Order: sequence, then C-alpha cells, then structure tokens
Amino acid sequence: MSRATKQFFRDKRVILLIVLLLISIISISVIGIEQGLDLKGGSSLQLQLDHPVDKATMDIVTSVLDKRLNLYGVTDVKVRSSGNQMVIVEMAGKSPQEVEKLIGNPGKFEAKIDNQTVLTGVDVANVKSPEVDSQGGWHVPFELTTEGAKNFAAAAKGKGGHEVVMYLDGKEIDKDHPTLSEELASGEPVTEIEVTGGAEDQAAAKEEANAVYTVLKTGSLPVKLKVIGSNTVSPELGQQFALGALIAGFLAILGISAVVFLRYRRAVLAVPILLTTFSEIIIILGVASLIHWNMDLAAIAGLIASVGTGVDDQIIITDEVLNHDSESTRHRRTRTQMNVKNALFIIFASAGTLIAAMLPLAYVGFARGSSGIGTIAGFAFTTIIGVLIGVFITRPVYAKFIELFIS
Repeated sequence: MSRATKQFFRDKRVILLIVLLLISIISISVIGIEQGLDLKGGSSLQLQLDHPVDKATMDIVTSVLDKRLNLYGVTDVKVRSSGNQMVIVEMAGKSPQEVEKLIGNPGKFEAKIDNQTVLTGVDVANVKSPEVDSQGGWHVPFELTTEGAKNFAAAAKGKGGHEVVMYLDGKEIDKDHPTLSEELASGEPVTEIEVTGGAEDQAAAKEEANAVYTVLKTGSLPVKLKVIGSNTVSPELGQQFALGALIAGFLAILGISAVVFLRYRRAVLAVPILLTTFSEIIIILGVASLIHWNMDLAAIAGLIASVGTGVDDQIIITDEVLNHDSESTRHRRTRTQMNVKNALFIIFASAGTLIAAMLPLAYVGFARGSSGIGTIAGFAFTTIIGVLIGVFITRPVYAKFIELFIS
C-alpha cells in the first residue's frame, strides 16, 4: 500500500465516512425506511364540522385529530383544514374504516353521580396505559388536576355506594355501573382514579380501552364532525414516479461523470464522483431510517436536489486543484492544499446560502404541518440533511482524495 493510500485511509474524515456508511447500511437493512402516503398508499378522509368555526377553533380541531391519530399508531398522517368547515385527513397504510370511528367522535368524557356531572375531560391531567385482562375487563388509570380533584371530592362527599356512570360522547362506557368507594366519598381530594369497562372478548376490550385512553390523552374536539367522504390512495403512481426519479438521477450522475472524463481526460476522476454521490445517498437514507423520517415524493425531490449540489461541489474542487496542476513540483503540494481550502470555502458559503433558503420552508412546514404545508417541510428537511452530510462528510473526503491522488 502506497504512502498516499495509507495517509488517505488514516484521515479522520475518511474513517468517519466509512463508519457512517456501515451504520447506514445496517440501519436500512434492519430498520428499513418509512414510506410516505404517496409511496406506500393509504386513505384520505373528508370531514365536515357541524358549523363554520374561526381559525383558533379550527387549529384546535386539527391539533386534536393529529394527536389522536399519532397516538393511535397512524404513521405519516397529514391533517389540514379546508375553509372554515372542512378537514382533510390523509394516512399512510391505513384503511378509512380503521380510523373513521376514532376521529369521527368528539371525545367528550363525563362521569356522573346521581345524574350530576362530577368529572369531565378537562379535569384529567395525565393518563396511564390501559390494562386489559383475559376475561375482557379493562382499566384506564388517570390522574386528576388539583382543581379537578377538589371538585370531584366536593361532589362525591357522603355518596359512598352510589353508582358512578361514565360517558363517552353521551354513551355509557361501563354498563355494570361501578359504585363509589368510601375512600372517594370521604371528601378528601384523590388524584388517581380509573375508568373501567368490559367487553365480550379480549380483542374488543383492548379496542375499547385504547379508544378511551386516546380520547383522555388528547382531549375532546370543540365541535362535532362527521365523515362525508373517503377514498383509498393508490401507491402505484408514486412508486412509478420514485422509480423514474431514481433512474433519472442515476443517468444524470453517469452523464456528469462522462462530462468530467471528457473535460479532464482522466477516468480516475469519474469513479470518485460516483462513489462520493452514492455514499451521500446511502448516508441520507440511513439518517432517514434511524430517525424514522418518512420518504415521500417531496423527500425524494429533496434528496435529488442535495445530490445535485454535491456533484457541483465536486466539480468546483476538481477545477480549483487541476487549474494549478501545471505548476512546478516544488510548489504543487502547497498550492493544492490552498486550492482545496479555497474550494471548500466556496462550498461552505454556497451550502450556507442554500440552508438559509430552506430553513423558512422547514419552519413553516413543521409549525403548520396540520394546515397542509407539511410537504414543504419534507422537501426542505431532506435537502438540509443532504447538504449538511455533503459539506461536513462526503465532500471533504473527495477533496482529500483529489489532494493526495490527482494533483
């Protein structure tokens, strides 16, 4: 192994690149990559509120629905308002029937003693995971707020043995009507209570318990709504677009490599550009796999954009070095290092400009993802991740390769 080769593989940036590549490959193989609605397929629901609402109320509606669906295990959910009375919900990998019942209910929780309301969802401070037994019985423990505990204690004082009837959206949860214990009827505030119920089998009990848990955890909707339409989103078109985009990107890389070869007449320059680009793609996908970032069409577009800037940066590095390749051997080493630094300065400045342009899009998309701007966030976030990986990892490694082997 030559001295230059040893020096190259001992460089900390090269070692970091190799380690990240291994981690990314393992993560993609073991964890996989989350696919978005437009690639994986899913459902789209159209919801109508009982009456038109103002923006503040609509924000509460979309926020509660978003929390419910995420808590229910729905991935890549997009909840956005349409006007002042419509909400559009898009979900990946779920049929409309699976979540229609959950999001179609306001989620109003009440507990009554002698037909008097003693608890509501507002009084709930924290909810613990539901417990389901083999006989179909279930329990959902929850904690009351300080004010809720005082109000409940005052309403329940001296009513030991009275039935406690719990309702969810006006329907009784437990037909057996548990009775109030003497401890709860003592008049002393108690913060920990539980909702109980039963079903014919364990599966039905688990579904009931999860529904109650989700509603208590996320709160109630300020208005009633109903599902007025639903349809299944086919992944075929998205998959065709993704395949076409990948093929186009691959052909673009090959075309650029051919141009580089014709420009510099050195085949050894085309191979590093290809390897650097593929390394960048693998690491970006590895990061997406580790953080469970959904790769949808917008994210793929961001991936292509970041890879395109990477190829431009590699050409800048190559030009900066080879433009002075004809200088005397004595000064070539020093001049090469200076030119690499100049090229990296240009690349960092360009990357900073691009990231500055993407940050507002990412902020708007994340802050208002429930209003239909989440797609912008997917493009911006993936582009930023790709650019950061390029300027700090892959492009400095390419510069080191040019510095040691080409100049």
